[in-house]
Amino acid sequence: MKKFIQLVKQALQGKEEDFTKINIKTGIFLLSVPMILEMIMESLFAVVDIFFVGRLGDNAVATVGLTEAVVVIVYAVGVGISMAATALVARRFGEHNYKEAGSATFQLLVFGGGISLLMGILGFVFARDILVLMGASESVLAVGVPYTQIIFAGNVSIMLLFLINGAFRGAGQAHLAMRALWISNGFNIVFDPILIFGIGNIEGLGLVGAAWATSIGRTIGVLYQLYHLFNGKHKLQILKENMKLQWDIMYNIMKISLGGMGQFLIDSAAWIALTRITASFGDAAVAGFTISFRILIFSLMPAWGLAGAASTLVGQNLGAKKIKRAVLSVWLTARYNVIFLSIITFIYLVFGNYLAQWFTNSEEVQNIASTGLRIIVLGYVFFAVGMVMTQSFNGAGDTQTPMFINIGVFILLEIPMAYYLAIPMQMEILGVFISIAFCHSLHAIIALWFFKKGKWKHIKV
Repeated sequence: MKKFIQLVKQALQGKEEDFTKINIKTGIFLLSVPMILEMIMESLFAVVDIFFVGRLGDNAVATVGLTEAVVVIVYAVGVGISMAATALVARRFGEHNYKEAGSATFQLLVFGGGISLLMGILGFVFARDILVLMGASESVLAVGVPYTQIIFAGNVSIMLLFLINGAFRGAGQAHLAMRALWISNGFNIVFDPILIFGIGNIEGLGLVGAAWATSIGRTIGVLYQLYHLFNGKHKLQILKENMKLQWDIMYNIMKISLGGMGQFLIDSAAWIALTRITASFGDAAVAGFTISFRILIFSLMPAWGLAGAASTLVGQNLGAKKIKRAVLSVWLTARYNVIFLSIITFIYLVFGNYLAQWFTNSEEVQNIASTGLRIIVLGYVFFAVGMVMTQSFNGAGDTQTPMFINIGVFILLEIPMAYYLAIPMQMEILGVFISIAFCHSLHAIIALWFFKKGKWKHIKV
């Protein structure tokens, strides 16, 4: 127990380690603890946010669900670029080339910042059209347009938060990524009730307040990240000599991040399609769909945090030419993830109904949300393996393999399957939930097959 406590303290304090040399199990622990805590805070915010928004009524919840189905494209681009950040920085750290790691990070800031500005402008201008396209009713449009505009306008902070944390993880500085997200989402949680409902003489802004809380909180998190990139106290730092465009590095970033963006844009497109199918069954269906996924995210985000340890270990060990060590890191991480999500599966199967009741007073919405929980978690054991395999590909810089798997499973199978089960088969929202559980399980099996083939071991970044 004493050794365990010491390891937890070490993980949280963030002593910089050489993850190509220390014990693999210790390395997984030191990386995954802050990553899991980081993702727990992210998922906690998602749950708390929908908890407060749910008090504003089903139209407000539906607005958040419809907006996020599109804003997830912003997340997708940010996470895609963060994959390039993790792969490039981890590989340079494995080679002990810290100067080039700093140069790569600066190029990432320029690349991601430019894309986010463009997306923010387009999203702000066409906010109403986006909601209409997603099938929003007039009652949802009446309260939802300002919320969507603010969320899109603040997407620069979302993008930078993702990609800088990707660089921190690649450097093995998972504690900094954790702290940035805790600071960001901590402020979000504090500001949410104040800005939504008001306090004292401060009048609440309703749904718009939720958007402002998110934007302000994430901006504070980015300021914390930038401080640590430029303060010169860490191996990963941006110096004056790094602050110039280097087209060879920029090309490498684009090559890796395009595959990463492709993965999540495809996943996002499938999410949008599933939300659009759900919207045809009314606002209650969208609200139930949104609540079920907010609850599911609470467990999946920590699992992604654990899987993220594999990404860093693979990237750094490939940089150090230690391929066997990279492979062993992946198998050990997958084992731990299966154990974790098996426990979560049991909890959701037993307590799914009670969890749904926390977020809405509508019995119809409760039934839809609890049904989604019970069905989707049936694939969690497969999900556990699949996410580790995917993160391993990305850590190696092989972002194309997961992208092509996503195309085959989510675009060519999941969307048609969800539509067929929901509408022609008249299973409605139940058909959507079944298609999600089946296709994500299949995705994991295919990813495992490609991992064993081993192409990822020979990717140059």
